[in-house]
Amino acid sequence: MALRTPELRWLGSLTRPGRLAPSPLAALAASPRRRRRLPSPSPSPSPSDSSTPSTAPSSAGAPGAEGMEGPEWKKVSAKRFGIKESMIPAEAWNVLHRLRSRGYDVYLVGGCVRDLIMKKTPKDFDIITTADLRQVKDTFSGSAVIVGRRFPICHVHENDSIVEVSSFHTCARGSGGSQLYSSKSQSCSKNDFVRWKNCQGRDFTINGLMFNPYSEKIYDYLGGIEDLKKAKVRTVIPAGTSFQEDCARILRAIRIAARLGFSFPKETAYYVRTLASSVARLDKGRILMEMNYMLAYGSAEASLRLLWRFGLLEHLLPFQAAYFSSTRFKRKDKGTNMLLVLFSKLDNFLAPNRPCHNSLWISLLAFHEALARQPRDPLVVATFALAFYLGGDMSLAVDIGKSINRQHDSGFRELSEPKAWTDKHLVDEVQSFAALMKRALTETTDESFVASAMSKIPQAPSSDLVFIPLQAYLKVLKFIECVQYGKKERGYEPKKDGKINYHNLSYGKHSEISNLFTLVVFDTLYPTNMEDQHDGNS
Repeated sequence: MALRTPELRWLGSLTRPGRLAPSPLAALAASPRRRRRLPSPSPSPSPSDSSTPSTAPSSAGAPGAEGMEGPEWKKVSAKRFGIKESMIPAEAWNVLHRLRSRGYDVYLVGGCVRDLIMKKTPKDFDIITTADLRQVKDTFSGSAVIVGRRFPICHVHENDSIVEVSSFHTCARGSGGSQLYSSKSQSCSKNDFVRWKNCQGRDFTINGLMFNPYSEKIYDYLGGIEDLKKAKVRTVIPAGTSFQEDCARILRAIRIAARLGFSFPKETAYYVRTLASSVARLDKGRILMEMNYMLAYGSAEASLRLLWRFGLLEHLLPFQAAYFSSTRFKRKDKGTNMLLVLFSKLDNFLAPNRPCHNSLWISLLAFHEALARQPRDPLVVATFALAFYLGGDMSLAVDIGKSINRQHDSGFRELSEPKAWTDKHLVDEVQSFAALMKRALTETTDESFVASAMSKIPQAPSSDLVFIPLQAYLKVLKFIECVQYGKKERGYEPKKDGKINYHNLSYGKHSEISNLFTLVVFDTLYPTNMEDQHDGNS
């Protein structure tokens, strides 16, 4: 596309940030297995890392998933995986140092350890400590708050970040009697037992890893490292029991598998599909949080594919499920469509440490739903995106739109055959499309509309679940109405360069949302390979 307006030329030349490359996990595959050493008969409960690697209790495998035997307990050096101090942010180090200076043991735990091993950027860094939550709060007086009822944790505010701190004491009290520990528990150290017992309450084996950054030791009591090597998302306890205990684990399983490119063992896959409808019982805020993790952190396309494959999409995003159904997109289809391409292009700009605000992916869902209902001329779509970017400046959007000389992707059924437009007719079409997008947004965020609309769509499931909050709806509505009525928001100025301010993007600043929305739409309409082919033909 030749953009003749100087301040908008970046649209055709912006260098996109590359996606995070998947780790080959060479260290996992190449490192020899160490032989276990038996602990001394009378283990010392002194510093956590003075204990030697321990033999797992024989019944540890009894609650384990997939019928596997109790995994070998491992304590391995973080150096084996190339983990360095610099990979842990200053905010997490500050919390670790403060707690340790008061004599408490501290560990990084969960997904951040998994991601560090895989050379991926963790979304956040969670800490577990031998201090109780009240002691944690006292350590960070004025900057810490205890949240949660069922599983309370402490949010420690460091700069602009929140570090989550949990306590071994809280986990021990909340664990009940579901964990098994045989008489062999006397042959392992007290600290191994405490760590193992906490890990038994985790959702997946690959999230049950603990890392002491001071001794540079990683503790694996569940076979998590082995499952990383196998690229499997496996529940700690039998999958059916795990998902019935907490159906949010189903969404977390999808999210983790999508982000890492992992698969499920047969038992886990069976219960993800069988218990899919149970997620509708979750609190709407929780559903929104999990969906935002899927769609706003760089793995949206893979998440949508897995949600559709395992029968979750119809319960969460029924209009999008109806689209897949109407286009005969199979559950395990490896092909693509415009909805998936849009979110694939969005993924190119995002990462776990570079998320977007939920108003962006909500805008894209409404945008595509409007196109799916009534296909439009590529020029109309492009001009709408430009007007969206310009905050409703229709005159400039039309001028730039009509200067486009790039070939569009003709493979999408949502795009109609191009035609010649007068300026007035083009404006009318763009504003008509904005009205249709507004209607799609309203219908997909209102329970009565969802229930009514879904009953009229062949093969679509019955659903009235709406988890998108009013605040997000009103934010997107404001963006659309700027185009629909051609009224530029007072004080609004579009970005004039190609740099994305990820801090502002995560907080939903209008200029950042409209900027990235337009880039995603243009990347979808005018992909690079089409441009290269067009140049070659010319």
